[in-house]
Amino acid sequence: MRLIIIAGVFSMLFSLFATPLLIKFLKRRGRSQAIRVSDGNFNYPEHQAKVGTPSMGGLAILGGAVVGYSMAHLILWRPPTLSALMALGLMFGLALVGFADDYLKIYKQNSRGIRARTKLLGQAFVAFAFGYESLSYPDELGRTPGSTALSFVRDTNIVLPTVLFILLVWFLVTAATNAVNLTDGLDGLAAGAAVLTLGAYILIGVFEFNQNCSFEQNATCYDVRDPLDLAVFAASVAGACIGFLWWNTSPAQIFMGDTGSLAIGGAIAGLAIMTRTQLLMAFLAGLFVLVTVSVILQVSSYKLTGKRVFKMAPLHHHFEMMGWPEIQIVVRFWVIHGALVAGGLALFYASWVRA
Repeated sequence: MRLIIIAGVFSMLFSLFATPLLIKFLKRRGRSQAIRVSDGNFNYPEHQAKVGTPSMGGLAILGGAVVGYSMAHLILWRPPTLSALMALGLMFGLALVGFADDYLKIYKQNSRGIRARTKLLGQAFVAFAFGYESLSYPDELGRTPGSTALSFVRDTNIVLPTVLFILLVWFLVTAATNAVNLTDGLDGLAAGAAVLTLGAYILIGVFEFNQNCSFEQNATCYDVRDPLDLAVFAASVAGACIGFLWWNTSPAQIFMGDTGSLAIGGAIAGLAIMTRTQLLMAFLAGLFVLVTVSVILQVSSYKLTGKRVFKMAPLHHHFEMMGWPEIQIVVRFWVIHGALVAGGLALFYASWVRA
């Protein structure tokens, strides 16, 4: 537990104090993201005040995660584990894709950034590399960071071929990163929701460590590699998000940008894969799923019938168009997300009780 506390505290402090320095650095150079204040027949009057707000705040989150994780292991003199290093690698790889997108948005003042196809290819390359490597380097018990067994809250008897497993990893990584990116449309919404999801993975990692098959072989143990260090990694990212949220809450002084949203999505996907709770991510990342579904419904309905399901997609913009204040939308969405995360944890614990 000391590892987790140290990681969370140091990552939060780094992000809390590094973010205002990043804000000053970006403002001095006029590096702000192009803000969409209108879209066809719809206007975003509250977004007008956001013009000139710097982006790329994800750099502070990424730095905080690295500092928190590193300091925890240095202070307690514990070696890092392969699983956590792979999660950091996935986070870094996706952050690079997001950074490229942010760079074009800021320097070209084009709110669309890089082409969607290019971004998807970058995400796919990182996901395929992570999926392949996660099945490599077994430990002394023969466990690899990833598992081809299809999992909800523990491994099942359904074992996927390696190719299908890597495709599943690609789907989860792409879905998570783009879901967080879509949710990052209101001040503090994505960062606050991410803290709740990452907090759930801290609890899951600790629980799996206490019930790990390394200590005793029985029906209730979890055959997961490095679960405690995955909890430390989750605490590092959560702490960094908390520190960043201080500056990102309404009215935001900085946006996380694609650098942050893709990195956070990658961290969540990596944790889901390596804690072997891939399908449970539908609950633990519930708000991100709802926001993504709203976009899918909107696009599908418009293409098939010419009519919109919502006034605007993603879902939070629908409520903006209904006149809800931004802060009210954010807090209520956090409440919904908290309920979904709690439900996911309840399912996780219930599975252990049944076993």
